Amino acid sequence: MSRVGKRPIEIPKGVTVEIRDEKILVKGPKGQLDLKLSPKVVVERDENQIRVNVVEEDRKTKALHGLYRSLIANMVKGVTDGYEKQLEIVGIGYRAEIAGDKLRLFLGYSDPIDFPLPQGISAKVEKARITISGIDKQLVGEVAAEVRALRRPDPYKGKGIRYVDEVIRKKAGKAGAK
Repeated sequence: MSRVGKRPIEIPKGVTVEIRDEKILVKGPKGQLDLKLSPKVVVERDENQIRVNVVEEDRKTKALHGLYRSLIANMVKGVTDGYEKQLEIVGIGYRAEIAGDKLRLFLGYSDPIDFPLPQGISAKVEKARITISGIDKQLVGEVAAEVRALRRPDPYKGKGIRYVDEVIRKKAGKAGAK
């Protein structure tokens, strides 16, 4: 059995969990998420805990055991607290603004880039910092990665979009080659 999969998931107050057939639905104060379960995984609910068990003991099923436990724990945390990623814009003239349901980015190209925000994701811009938030951990991370990919940090000057805690190792350039 998976070490991660064995641990129970605590259900906080204000969160309801419904398990139907091969689907789990988690509702909380911030919204609701659902997940289709594999037939090799069995999810059981006690009073205030969720336990994930497996039907058979082979290598792939053990991997699914830990995976589904993590996915369900992320759903419970998402509907209670939510997730957020912070990006930082570095560069002269680089900026961002919210235009309706789109994130408008000025990144040194001839035209601004309009990035449509998916449903369930919100963005906030303060000076040179973009905060992307939502209840689905996977979707928040994916949107942050797509925004960062619009102008990756330059290894010579460090200009571009980076995560707040990201460290850019700068190259020496021509002067350092001698």
